[in-house]
Amino acid sequence: MRYPGQELELFAEARRWKTYLAALVRPYLAGRVLEVGAGLGATTSYLCDGSQREWTCLEPDLDMARRLQHAIIEGRLPRCCRALFGTTRDLSVGSRFEAILYIDVLEHIASDAAELLQSTRHLAPGGTVVVLSPAWPWLYSAFDAAIGHYRRYTRASLSAVVPRDLECVTLRYLDSVGLLASLGNRLVLHRAIPTTRTIALWDGYMVPVSRFLDPLLGFRVGRSLLGVWRANGSSTRACSVPSRSN
Repeated sequence: MRYPGQELELFAEARRWKTYLAALVRPYLAGRVLEVGAGLGATTSYLCDGSQREWTCLEPDLDMARRLQHAIIEGRLPRCCRALFGTTRDLSVGSRFEAILYIDVLEHIASDAAELLQSTRHLAPGGTVVVLSPAWPWLYSAFDAAIGHYRRYTRASLSAVVPRDLECVTLRYLDSVGLLASLGNRLVLHRAIPTTRTIALWDGYMVPVSRFLDPLLGFRVGRSLLGVWRANGSSTRACSVPSRSN
């Protein structure tokens, strides 16, 4: 697979956004972690703190997989990381993970339900699946099309593609202020790729405000959607709206 990944370089410098995300998902990242579509490793460096037993950076683009390997060798990623070229279908049959991550990846996969079914076969008992994806189909823009997004999700549509035997832990919208920026691009600017200045404005000013407002709004509105599901052997599907204290 060859993926241009032009947005990865732009968003690599979104430090405040990645720090916000890390604060929310790190509690689920212990033991053996599989990060599907690790890209350039920019998000990995924020999520992996080195305490994990093993962190597999799975990447279907050969050039990016090589860059990940170099980052590990050069010490820019923790020593527990390993780069693996391929997709979830290339994982060994017996491999198991306590956490499986899809960070801005699932929307790039045509058969999203089949992908999650495939990957969760490698989920250890009690393990979690963490998905971050762009939210709201009505926000789909030239930017989404340019970088290969098949879709944007709602709580209902993302839940619908997750295997039925996983229990929903949380489903929350993030970046309430960023939603307004995305809407402006959808209706007015029509930019296929944001500029570095736009990213800096969003990350430097909008993300901190969103981090304050999102809990006050009950995580009910935002540019992105974060979901966490756990393998607990039951078919419980209900997922309550996060409280303001979460």
